[in-house]
Amino acid sequence: MAQLQDDEFWAKADKYLMSTGVPYSPVVITRASGTKLYAQDGREVLDFTSGQMSSLLGHSHPEIVEVIKTNAAELDHLLSNMITRPVVALAERLARFLPAPLSKSFFLNTGSETTEAALKMAKVYTGKFEVVAFTASFHGLTQGAGSATYSAGRKNSGPATPGMLAFPAPYAYRSPFRTLDGAYDWETELEFGWSMIDRQSVGSLAAFIMEPILSTGGILVPPKGYLKRMIEECKKRDMLVIMDEAQTGVGRTGKMFAFEDEDIVPDILCLSKTLGCGLPLGSVSTTDEIARGLTQSKFLWLTTHLNDPLTAAIGDKVLEIVERENIAQRAKERGDQLRAGLEALQEKYWCIGDVRGRSLFQAIEIIADAKTKAPGADLGQLVSDNALELGLSCNIVNLPGMGGVFRLAPPVTISADEIKEGIKILDEAFGAVLAGSDKIIP
Repeated sequence: MAQLQDDEFWAKADKYLMSTGVPYSPVVITRASGTKLYAQDGREVLDFTSGQMSSLLGHSHPEIVEVIKTNAAELDHLLSNMITRPVVALAERLARFLPAPLSKSFFLNTGSETTEAALKMAKVYTGKFEVVAFTASFHGLTQGAGSATYSAGRKNSGPATPGMLAFPAPYAYRSPFRTLDGAYDWETELEFGWSMIDRQSVGSLAAFIMEPILSTGGILVPPKGYLKRMIEECKKRDMLVIMDEAQTGVGRTGKMFAFEDEDIVPDILCLSKTLGCGLPLGSVSTTDEIARGLTQSKFLWLTTHLNDPLTAAIGDKVLEIVERENIAQRAKERGDQLRAGLEALQEKYWCIGDVRGRSLFQAIEIIADAKTKAPGADLGQLVSDNALELGLSCNIVNLPGMGGVFRLAPPVTISADEIKEGIKILDEAFGAVLAGSDKIIP
């Protein structure tokens, strides 16, 4: 009977759903609570990706559920020019976390929307049109955001937005830029990158849009000093800096915002995913000076769900919980535990070429050859599939030029025992896959 229901479900999915290029998971989830997903076949799955890297406080957090119930019943959606108390409350609370001179915000739904808005803001404010982004970037797949995305989704859709320029991503594990002793020579790489930008630019550099830790690109953590130097180079060229913290923001990396690790402040900050804890909420924040300039230049941004009260109330509650429960510190403590577990696996399994990340935002890169560091995308997929069978959901990114990279970002509410459980499942998955393969040679 259960098999028949599964067959009917997938038959309907195949008939009525259009694929958008993302392969479906074989597991049908019927309920999610805290750090756990519950499948139709009765399995319990530990969520090590926080949904789509979003459910910072876990699934169906009881306080957030109550906010949804209340606002859905009383104040859900209005004409976009009707500003409500939940919206002002969220803007005020967010401003308390923002480092000066960031102070003003507005609210949208998705990460792509926030980056689209930020790109337009930079162009309107500066009067210029060129935008620089990292070669491993992911800022969304709408037209402007997709044009600033170099890690995926660029093929077969015609010309990108004019003026988009690519900058070498800080990929320490695979960068060809090395010092004589073999260390990552990020300073020479950065200087080379800017020399290429300066040669390509037509003299209209408006902004550099960047993630402080590149997520879809493989959890690439820039070395200490990198982002500060990058800000300096942007200022030399009168460029704005747009920081996209869709996945790193709101405490996940041990600080409220990942850019704070470098003691820098961007001109425009984009939040999404974690701000809504899995619900569709994003924000764009900037300075009083830029906000005034945009008003004078007749900047317009209007969407159906601009400053919606229901999602704003959710975001306000998320920030309240993050502050009250010291979520950033919790992320650091559980992240240290996760990192130690991953490094122990690296010592045990030759195919784990690199472990990197910060706090509860970690990655392991899979290789197919220990000597050449050849990417191990197929091996990584086998491990991911095996882990899911054993009860662990962990996202793997397979992009050209890198091995399969597991992105591990569980809800910050995860317990120490659940971290241990996740590491144990990964251990079993690696062991089973390597033991069962006679084609993969270290």
